[in-house]
Amino acid sequence: MTNRELADFVSAQLAPLPEVRRIPMMGGFIFYYRERIFGGVYGTGFMVKNVPAAWRFMPGTSAEPPYDGAKPMLHVPILADSAKLRAMVQAMWEELPERPPKKRKR
Repeated sequence: MTNRELADFVSAQLAPLPEVRRIPMMGGFIFYYRERIFGGVYGTGFMVKNVPAAWRFMPGTSAEPPYDGAKPMLHVPILADSAKLRAMVQAMWEELPERPPKKRKR
């Protein structure tokens, strides 16, 4: 499955959440929920931020950096379970950092 196909699948699974969006970035895709980054599609698959809520939904998963120099993220083995995936994303929201304001161009 290509990165775009995986991103399309994840988007379809999360479609009932109207505030999910994705943007392409360096060959992968970054996913936002209510304007906070929660995960993305990388060369190793779909991964989410390493926060306690994600561990509660996926206790047996593994954490590793999606690319050299990145912070560890969690592999998501629950992609086929749309309801569980949506519940996890919603639970993660409060634990995710707010998006920093954009710097004004001068």
